[in-house]
Amino acid sequence: MERPAAIVGDTATSEAAVLHALDVYEAERARTVDVVLLVQCTSPFVSREDIDGVARAVAHEGADTAVTVAPFHGFVWRDGHAVEEGTYGVNHDKSVRPRRQDRPQDYLETGAAYAMDAAGFRTHRHRFFGHTALVRTDPARVLEIDDPHDLARARALAPLLDPSPLPSLADVDAVVLDFDGTQTDDRVMIDSDGRETVAVHRGDGLGIAALRKGVPLLILSTEQNPVVAARARKLQVPVLHGIDRKDEALKRWCDEHAIAPERVLYVGNDVNDLPCFSLELARRGRLRPRLGPRRRARCHDHPRRLRRHPRDRGLAAGPHPDHPFHHPHRPHHVRKHHHDQHLPPAHLRHPHRPGHPVYITGEIGINHNGDLDNAIALIDAAAEAATPSSSRSAPRRSAPRATSGTSSATPRGAG
Repeated sequence: MERPAAIVGDTATSEAAVLHALDVYEAERARTVDVVLLVQCTSPFVSREDIDGVARAVAHEGADTAVTVAPFHGFVWRDGHAVEEGTYGVNHDKSVRPRRQDRPQDYLETGAAYAMDAAGFRTHRHRFFGHTALVRTDPARVLEIDDPHDLARARALAPLLDPSPLPSLADVDAVVLDFDGTQTDDRVMIDSDGRETVAVHRGDGLGIAALRKGVPLLILSTEQNPVVAARARKLQVPVLHGIDRKDEALKRWCDEHAIAPERVLYVGNDVNDLPCFSLELARRGRLRPRLGPRRRARCHDHPRRLRRHPRDRGLAAGPHPDHPFHHPHRPHHVRKHHHDQHLPPAHLRHPHRPGHPVYITGEIGINHNGDLDNAIALIDAAAEAATPSSSRSAPRRSAPRATSGTSSATPRGAG
């Protein structure tokens, strides 16, 4: 919605903007608003609990207004030379210096979230009136961005206060890298003869050298310029460049190296990388039609059978942390299938986390003898008592070349 010219300037108040939005909303939707919620975008670390708290205080607990606050123990001073004589303490008598534990508890308005009864807000035209509920928040998350210095602090604190769950080495079987924009700054320098050059960072080279010791690497690029191959040789990383369909090339490479696509950490920055990001979903789409209706239903009821992709760890949406099946390290596409009616019996619940289930995993290993029907039958049998887990390995890595193609008995079955 567009604001009128009268409330778009530097002197316009937040209340004026909210009142205008309230009028437009009610006129367009033909419905009356009960509670107005104001969340300030200048408070980057506001939490879901903060917003729920102020909304609940007005909607369900009888408050007229609500505001997020944090415990505050500072001594506030004011320079009174402009209008008075001398300086003075605002929240204390400067002639008396009590100990912190002897002072009454003060609260600092965080500026993050407010809630107001809509009818009262229209009458008073201000965010505070009547009974104001104080919703306590974590003091560590209090930060208002008013100038560039505040923004710099927010960027420094973000990894500590809102860390993004990242994949570990245990989640990844291979790393595939785009070239332009991920190993360069996405710029190209062209000389007078038309020769193209790019800039790379030596720090990236050191990082890739360390990563090369842990997992297989591949550089995958549509760029035909020989600089891609030259950089790959310098990094000692295999390269496929001049590729039109990167997703098809990636699938072939995974098949050749017996690597499950959903276990690949792919790094790209352009629209032609999007098919590679969705490669896992395409792979699932090919596998699902091979399962009967009963087995498809079981896979829905037991979503942990689906291998997780490192990308999915970055999804923030999901059940509330108090949800019985919430797990902070489980990706959202796995968590969303769980419902309260699937709670396990009491003897299978976690002894130290009430309401959380204990997961029992039945390892299938190689005792399916390489037969798909056997593997599915084992999954069906194991699902009655546990969540099955299937291991995947490349024959060329797990068996000597001399024994390739031969059958032998093992303690876990025939291989």
